[in-house]
Amino acid sequence: MDGPKRRQGLILLNTGDGKGKTTAALGVAFRALGHGMRVGMLQFIKGKWRTGERRLGENTSNLTWLTMGRGFTWESEDLARDRAAAAAAWETARQWLNGNDFDLIVLDEITYVVNYGFVPVEEVVAALKSRREGLHVILTGRAAHPELVALADLVTEMRAVKHPYRDGVRAQKGIEF
Repeated sequence: MDGPKRRQGLILLNTGDGKGKTTAALGVAFRALGHGMRVGMLQFIKGKWRTGERRLGENTSNLTWLTMGRGFTWESEDLARDRAAAAAAWETARQWLNGNDFDLIVLDEITYVVNYGFVPVEEVVAALKSRREGLHVILTGRAAHPELVALADLVTEMRAVKHPYRDGVRAQKGIEF
């Protein structure tokens, strides 16, 4: 046997309690950009912070960067508004999955909107299954729903072994944001 020969659009899932889910997705996104691929980054939850990756991403050719969340929902005072923001972001994601604008799409923190019940997992699974042929998708977020795990071609679970936050060290510019 000569090894794998077929090519297809892959679904990658970065999940787990450790740091690095979005960071890993960005690494793949920048690798794809280096090959001239068109990348769409859609952030479902992040919204308040002007992170380093967002500053760079919004000014990078072939990269469309949308931060559609309103911040972390556990800090929310208006879940109805969060639900509406998630629905709007999901509608954009569905259009991207069926369109021809991208070769790779990152759906950052989508597991949270599924787990909070803002977007039904069945709808996400159906949209991923019916996406345009050849389109790669990266899903990120903690506690990935078992149906997302089953659907993904590659699943990486980030595990927290040690983190400076536990010792009272604040998030560091250039490392966490």
